[in-house]
Amino acid sequence: MIRAEILQSLREKESISVLIIGGGINGAGTFRDLALNGVDVLLIDRADFCSGASGASSHMAHGGLRYLENGEFHLVREAVEERNRMLQNAPHLVRPLPTTIPIYKFWSGLLNAPLKFLGWLKKPSERGALVIKLGLMVYDAFTRAQSTVPTHRFAGRTASLKKFPQLNPNIRYTATYYDGSILSPERYTVELILDAESEGPHARALNYVSFRGLDGKNVLLKDELTGAQYQIRPKLIINAAGAWIDRVNTDLGLAERYIGGTKGSHLVLDNPELRAAISENELFFENKDGRIVLIFPLLDKVIIGTSDLPIENADEARCTEGEVDYFFEMVGRVFPGIQLAREQIIFRFSGVRPLAFSDANTTGQITRDHSLREELLEDIPVYSLVGGKWTSYRAFSEQTTDKALTFLGLSRTADTRNLPIGGGQDYAVMKESPEGDTPLFERYGSRCREISAYHKGENTPLKHYPEMTQHEVNFLAEKEKVVRLDDLILRRSLMAFLGYLNRPLIDELADILARDLGWSDGHKHTEIERTLEILQDRHGVNL
Repeated sequence: MIRAEILQSLREKESISVLIIGGGINGAGTFRDLALNGVDVLLIDRADFCSGASGASSHMAHGGLRYLENGEFHLVREAVEERNRMLQNAPHLVRPLPTTIPIYKFWSGLLNAPLKFLGWLKKPSERGALVIKLGLMVYDAFTRAQSTVPTHRFAGRTASLKKFPQLNPNIRYTATYYDGSILSPERYTVELILDAESEGPHARALNYVSFRGLDGKNVLLKDELTGAQYQIRPKLIINAAGAWIDRVNTDLGLAERYIGGTKGSHLVLDNPELRAAISENELFFENKDGRIVLIFPLLDKVIIGTSDLPIENADEARCTEGEVDYFFEMVGRVFPGIQLAREQIIFRFSGVRPLAFSDANTTGQITRDHSLREELLEDIPVYSLVGGKWTSYRAFSEQTTDKALTFLGLSRTADTRNLPIGGGQDYAVMKESPEGDTPLFERYGSRCREISAYHKGENTPLKHYPEMTQHEVNFLAEKEKVVRLDDLILRRSLMAFLGYLNRPLIDELADILARDLGWSDGHKHTEIERTLEILQDRHGVNL
């Protein structure tokens, strides 16, 4: 359904079974599961879908090797199983990723787990070869029943330096295991939402609609584009607002504190030497301060991250110059011969992990497990989706949906365990066909057929970004809920993330969207200025 139709439906029918507040990965996953089971559900987000913490992901689909040290075996087992489902169900967006750990010590870290259990661990000591080997053996055991990825390998210094010649020669070993890489978390989330809406008019999703409070038993919503207000009466509210869960609950009149988030920042670098040095491997390791950090290949660029810092106000999350210094020092520890420079930074991003409130000694000790907290607002249940890992979203959504179905007196009729996502449908078959060699297939998987069949606009390359066509932009604008210019640039494509933006391209894209979305010249100018400000303020991109 298009935006105007959904908004009109809110005026015509105020009652609804489920309202989901928050269009990140947990909200989108729950929305799809409820839609599959025929539930009348509305998803709203005050900004664009996947524009908060879910869009600031490290782009990893992973089981969480380090959580074994916390004794969270159930979390790791669940995440490994869900990683494999992501690889299976969304192969156009999630690919197997060899992950290498550089190891400098042998015995170190043996006491981390017992000291953590006793509450005596202020900062974990660096994990040595023995601890990592034991952890990977357990990790492989969780994967063994499924053949999605190979088991781990250990290599000594000589073999490691042969494979990675620029690696720090002080290493003693490397360990390589497999997880997954998510090409675009934003596209993954949007495709879940589109899949949900394809189930029928009972599933509706709106970006740029905010929750404004209560009027009796009615929930007040506001269209952030026009200022128009709407009232709906839900039987159940699901608070999937991530780092803003507590703020939403406060507006509902609920005072319990659930969130104690940490900020994670990343840089995207255009450094061919570093990209060649890691090959197709992610380097995943522990920095000197005990924080887990990564050097990650994404197409021809490199992501480095992540910080793990306490933060009070999620709206203030930005990648600081201090974090840049930290990342550069971290890379220098692993690849001492490679020089990094600030002018190689093409993009920055930062978000707040919606972790459960905790008094842990370090941020790394806060659980990444998920939990559903229920409160009553008179006779309306409010489910708050607290914590969780990106990789485990489907399991969390399934748990939430099961509880919602029970409350509504319904039975589950479908599940998402083996259900392809968006362009993952028929992916393997199409990959072997001539369509599998096209740029559209690379970007969208089997959805490339829908794009090719779309007849609006000229099928000519963009003047300032020939990798995309005007036809493709027209399709995204009409079919993927693009409302603002930055939706297209930051979340429906990778053009900003990979450093392809320039001012003429911004103007060209704005002209196309103005025609497609009916913008006036004044509105178009406002969108351009707004996008330039967002790029500079949040992502360090000055055009």
